[in-house]
Amino acid sequence: MGFLSIEQINQMGFAHVGKNSKLSEKASFYNCQNIVIGDNVRIDDFCVLSAGSGGIEVGNYVHIAVSSLLIGRGKITLHDFSGVSSRVSIYSSSDDYSGSALTNPTVPEEFTNVAHANVNIGRHVIIGAGSVVLPGVTLEEGVAVGALSLVSKSCQAFGVYSGTPARKIKERKRDLLALEQKFISQGLSN
Repeated sequence: MGFLSIEQINQMGFAHVGKNSKLSEKASFYNCQNIVIGDNVRIDDFCVLSAGSGGIEVGNYVHIAVSSLLIGRGKITLHDFSGVSSRVSIYSSSDDYSGSALTNPTVPEEFTNVAHANVNIGRHVIIGAGSVVLPGVTLEEGVAVGALSLVSKSCQAFGVYSGTPARKIKERKRDLLALEQKFISQGLSN
């Protein structure tokens, strides 16, 4: 996988890109001025980050795997140590599917009823392959979402969620919090 050079990243006009971050040269970034990327981030091939007015903010030590999508007018935040597996879609905007309005971005806004709401992905959250996260969802710290899940409602800290719609199936271990402290105390996070 080829990554953009620092010079290429600087020319794209991101609001911020931290040190040691690797952005695939095959990923697509739209409205870069509304995208903040922290330190030690990796964004893989064929990902699309399309920031609306709310922007996209990616913390430190975040991985966004192959063919993932982050899109919408609301703010999308991925906090430190979170991970998005392949083909995950995170939406902060959604058309009205009821039939009471027209749909798609080729139609003027006065004829649509698009919902926009922030999406907040907490620290140490992991989202399994092929999952979809809808506008207005918060995944609290430590949440794990199983593959092919539809997350339409917020999820409580350190829960494991799966299904369509996603439901809590068990608690997630918290051992990773101690590992994070060990990682930081050994100076590996610099």
